[in-house]
Amino acid sequence: MLLDLSPLRVSRDYRLLFFGQLISFFGSMMTFIVVPWQMYQLTGSSAMVGYIYLAEFIPMVILAFVGGALADYFDKRQLLRLTEFGQGATSALLLANSLLPQPQVWLLFLCVAVHAGLAAIQRPAFESFIQKVIPPELMSAVMALNSIRWSLGAIISPALAGVIAVTLGPSAAYAIDLVTFAGTIYAVYAISSVAAPDNAERPSWAGIKRAWRYAFSRQELVGTYFIDIAAMFFAMPQALYPALAVYFGEKYVGFFPAAIAAGALLASLTSGWTRKINRHGLMVMAAAVLWGVAILLFGLADSIVVALLFLVAAGFFDMISGIFRGSIWNQTIPNHLRGRLASIEMISYLTGPMLGSAKMGVVAEKFGLRTALVSGGVLCVASVLGAAFLLPKFLTYDGREGIKRREAEEAARNQPVTE
Repeated sequence: MLLDLSPLRVSRDYRLLFFGQLISFFGSMMTFIVVPWQMYQLTGSSAMVGYIYLAEFIPMVILAFVGGALADYFDKRQLLRLTEFGQGATSALLLANSLLPQPQVWLLFLCVAVHAGLAAIQRPAFESFIQKVIPPELMSAVMALNSIRWSLGAIISPALAGVIAVTLGPSAAYAIDLVTFAGTIYAVYAISSVAAPDNAERPSWAGIKRAWRYAFSRQELVGTYFIDIAAMFFAMPQALYPALAVYFGEKYVGFFPAAIAAGALLASLTSGWTRKINRHGLMVMAAAVLWGVAILLFGLADSIVVALLFLVAAGFFDMISGIFRGSIWNQTIPNHLRGRLASIEMISYLTGPMLGSAKMGVVAEKFGLRTALVSGGVLCVASVLGAAFLLPKFLTYDGREGIKRREAEEAARNQPVTE
């Protein structure tokens, strides 16, 4: 039942990236909390907070296509280095803007858009790098460890960021974020170079379209995309954190994301059982439904303690879904397509939160916080069940068969061509 640490033991490169990103993510989560808080303080509008996520969505979608194609052809280590430096520069610009007598709203939008675009280039390189240095049977353990890294930063950092934002101002949080980038910068300079796969395709629109055709030819992959989009689009509450803090108390602004992260951490620490489960699609669907139920109950809560407990439950189920989605992706996709399909995965798991946050902010502004959250939970459950009904092969998917399929596809690709 306990956490499987095998990936940290078998791969030096994974250890470096794990601990480097653990440090830098602590600072990044401060910025994640403080940018919406600063926007709400400058504008007093939940809709404007929601538009932050829309500003992230547009460059993310555009550059994810590019990032996937680059990751399948170029040295992944160089891509990780360039994007880390770029993201550090956006944190520096946020810090400079916060020190102005009148911080500019347009600069907040610009910084989050640039950061999201760089992340869209970075993420496929990271995912395809991990697939090269970790064996497929350990991918469930990798997803759980990645969750631990995320959760440790997402529990402590948001709560601390809320206190810092209220007492010291946004500048202090942005400064901490900038300093912590040193962790990942060191890691991406210390890891080994990973060459592109044999017969790697040069980046091209034709290659991108081939990857999309492959992804949508497999119901188990389509199910991971659409169920996660549905769950997050209808029920992601992050745009409402500043307004909820006004309702429950400003000091709680960082407690809401921290509660979700605490639930994710609990799921990760007890995730050893996931290695024994092969019905990955069924588990993704069940966890997404329970996420929606937890958000619905969160919307009905009047007590801050009860509200936070339901967010803990939501985070738990979201991470269970994430572990099994990640297993499907990393165990079964051939390495020569891994970067391009990682870009599709990125679009799928960020489309829901980003567009959903914009939607949630607008609904809350027009109809109130409770209506936005409760209706979101109900629509989440209905849409996930509908997607599962339309994708029967997703519900019956067996991870063991997926691994065999990947091995067969890679063997066929590497087969010498005979005259």
